[in-house]
Amino acid sequence: MGRKVVLKVGSSSIIDDATGQIKLANLSRIVEAVCEMKRAGDHVVLVSSGAVGTGMMRLGMKTKPKIRSHKQAAAAVGQGRLMRVYDDLFSQMNQPIAQVLLTRADFGQRAHYLNECATLKELLAMGVVPIVNENDTVSTTEVRFGDNDTLSALIAGMVDAQWLFLLTDVDALYTSNPRTDPDAKPIRVVNDLSELHVNVDGAGSSLGTGGMATKLTAADLATSAGCATVICRSDMPEDIPKIINGAEIGTVFVAKDKPLGDRKWWIKHGLHCYGRVVVDDGAVDAIHKRSSLFAAGIVAVEGSFSPDSCVAIVSEEGQELGRGLVKYSSAEIERVRGKHSSEIVSLLGYMETDCVIHRHNMALDEATPSRPISPELVVEDAK
Repeated sequence: MGRKVVLKVGSSSIIDDATGQIKLANLSRIVEAVCEMKRAGDHVVLVSSGAVGTGMMRLGMKTKPKIRSHKQAAAAVGQGRLMRVYDDLFSQMNQPIAQVLLTRADFGQRAHYLNECATLKELLAMGVVPIVNENDTVSTTEVRFGDNDTLSALIAGMVDAQWLFLLTDVDALYTSNPRTDPDAKPIRVVNDLSELHVNVDGAGSSLGTGGMATKLTAADLATSAGCATVICRSDMPEDIPKIINGAEIGTVFVAKDKPLGDRKWWIKHGLHCYGRVVVDDGAVDAIHKRSSLFAAGIVAVEGSFSPDSCVAIVSEEGQELGRGLVKYSSAEIERVRGKHSSEIVSLLGYMETDCVIHRHNMALDEATPSRPISPELVVEDAK
């Protein structure tokens, strides 16, 4: 069976900033590269931005909309046009494609998530190239992926990809911004993101977001799922097979030796985090010894959430220890925190379980004081 490869194409690779027109030549090269990889036996998923920019062009908008409903309307207009362009280009190569639109809420229920995984894997087995984007017309600001770098990393985890390529307008990750710092040096291989010290200030293009910071987030998510991640140029997609075969092009983030299992990876990275539970030192030691989290070890609750929501588990010093699925609401946890499990029935009138987060529903961070940028810090993206 061939390799599974996810390619993420950003707005700057699809839409010309100056004219607002689709970069057909660039898109054609990407399509040709995908088809060449397919002929070599690889399975490819394309995560594509560009819906908002394409809609702006069709609607005659000169600047990116600031009102959410305007942006969603532009995305609705642009998504169909963008898929038409992709279908025309892939049809020239006799390659079937499929449109897959997802929202962060689609990841929230385990059954929905598994169904999405099964659909994507079935499309790949059929020889189809899925083209994935966030469903901007129905996504909310509060619960969304934030950018397609994050979405592409989640897709890589869903399909068990071996490689994720973040195609962009720079050739690698640099020690600082090469456009403003002449002493910036390219970084070819990153073995451990927690030891990476670079300046990633600055956003992306006027039509997209994020810049390099969101790509580091994506690399963190994908490598923790066992997927090597690469930052490289979108106008040279023919380099992708060379990079897979060991060429020193772009920046390669090495996949972790011990990736998280599917369920724990889904809890840690696939779900939106709705709040935090702050735990004492005794609870910190206990959960690191694979114990469940009990009410007695909780000293504070932050946020408003319902049972089965994903929350962050935080020490009293403010370090995030991991994430987990709670069995009680925030209001209920507030009432039982610091209490023994035997008191839950008298305090709540019932007891779902004797613990607040069962250890099987807990995904802990590695034992390191530093942690790459959280997906929740990535706010808005114009695709």
